[in-house]
Amino acid sequence: MAHMFAFAESRGGELRKSALESVAAARQAADSTGGGEVHALLIGAPGIGGKAQDLAKVGADVAIVVEHAGLERYSPEVFAATAAAVLKAKGCRAAFFGATAMGKDLAPRVAATLGVSLASDLTSFAIDGDALTGRHATHTGKIITTLRLTGTPAVATIRPGAIKAVPNAKAGAVETMAPAMDPAAAKVVVTAIGAKGDAKLDLGDAPVIVSGGRGLKEAGNFKLVEELAAAFGNAAVGATRAVTDDGWRDASTQIGQTGRIVSPELYVAVGISGAIQHLAGMRTSKVIVAINRDKDAPIFKVADYGIVGDLFEIVPKLTEAVKKARSH
Repeated sequence: MAHMFAFAESRGGELRKSALESVAAARQAADSTGGGEVHALLIGAPGIGGKAQDLAKVGADVAIVVEHAGLERYSPEVFAATAAAVLKAKGCRAAFFGATAMGKDLAPRVAATLGVSLASDLTSFAIDGDALTGRHATHTGKIITTLRLTGTPAVATIRPGAIKAVPNAKAGAVETMAPAMDPAAAKVVVTAIGAKGDAKLDLGDAPVIVSGGRGLKEAGNFKLVEELAAAFGNAAVGATRAVTDDGWRDASTQIGQTGRIVSPELYVAVGISGAIQHLAGMRTSKVIVAINRDKDAPIFKVADYGIVGDLFEIVPKLTEAVKKARSH
């Protein structure tokens, strides 16, 4: 039996989807070793502690709340020092972070502070004796590498969507502590966070993603993708690198090896041929639907469902079908 650590990422006083997934990963790890406790760290401005019970609902035994007026925004040094202090104090076997922008910055800092190894962007993992083993996609997704960490704690970031947060209610004890260092003493200060584009739902949080590629022919035709995403009601809009390079969409919506790596429940690829760079960013999606007029397009090799035809005819019909289904 071993205790596990989860970092509960938040933004603007609200938990990110990755927070619940990190707790779920820690719960999975704890249960596999005999049912140890999951300690979830929640850091933010005063009031963030109100989200502690949401962590208990997905398996956190203890929510460690750190509230400070100087922590309304991410502070790399303070967050890393505090997470490292909790890991030392609790003697956790492994630490789980989301492979988000924040998680990919924070987890290496924590690992370096503790002098332990880091496994990044895992799509699955297991506690195997004295080691944590994890699977990580490399070479644009063509190779799955198995990593083995024997140090304690093992630090890992989990690809968004790879571990599903499911109800697993615990008693949900809450502990409070002060940050491990004074935020005013930090050398790195985040002064503002600017959201790019007009997306209502972040790609990493969306259960459904509808993406468009060059097959849309021009920027104005992206309204077809936007309308389909709106019909689902819980979808975000993504794009290929070619599209963002041409200025059709903001770079923040790019999905692929040099963009966002996503694993939604449903990924709809509209007019996307399936270049290896793009596939590297979405091939771990649970269900992939591809719409393309070229029956030999590479996207169909990874798609669960493929529709060969003119997207300008198919997408509007699909949008209406989704609207009708949701109205029942």
